[in-house]
Amino acid sequence: MIYVIIFISLILIILGVSGSIIPFIPGPPLAYIALIILQIGLEPPPFSISFLIIFGILTLISSTIDNILPILGAQLYGASKYGIWGAIIGMIIGTIFFPPLGMIIGILIGAVTGELIAGKHYSKALTAGFASFVASIIVIILRFSVCMMMAYYYFKSLIQHF
Repeated sequence: MIYVIIFISLILIILGVSGSIIPFIPGPPLAYIALIILQIGLEPPPFSISFLIIFGILTLISSTIDNILPILGAQLYGASKYGIWGAIIGMIIGTIFFPPLGMIIGILIGAVTGELIAGKHYSKALTAGFASFVASIIVIILRFSVCMMMAYYYFKSLIQHF
């Protein structure tokens, strides 16, 4: 049974780290679930309650920022709804056709295109697109960092267990 638990949690930690870069896969929550499964499945439990609470809070913060920061960044630099929707559509198209770099480039191109459709001058559209791009990069780095910390402790606990 322990090997099934390790296998399931391993799949989740891999999906979590991958999902921190690939959109539409909730990276930090999946990595956190991997830690919880390991906590429940191993005897003695590898993590303290305070450890799990801290990483639970980090998961919640990174997931919240993931949804808010790109929109706030875009709005701070004057992006319209067209620019925000353009960034979202660009991210989806870029991710599907040119993963993973297409996601980042798609955000920039989509936001600029959306702003141009909204009738903004090219320089304003470029500024709003760049703000969306920078905010998205910050979110990716944050998610990746949180997932890599969880992956580190995940593998460390497995090594110590065996």
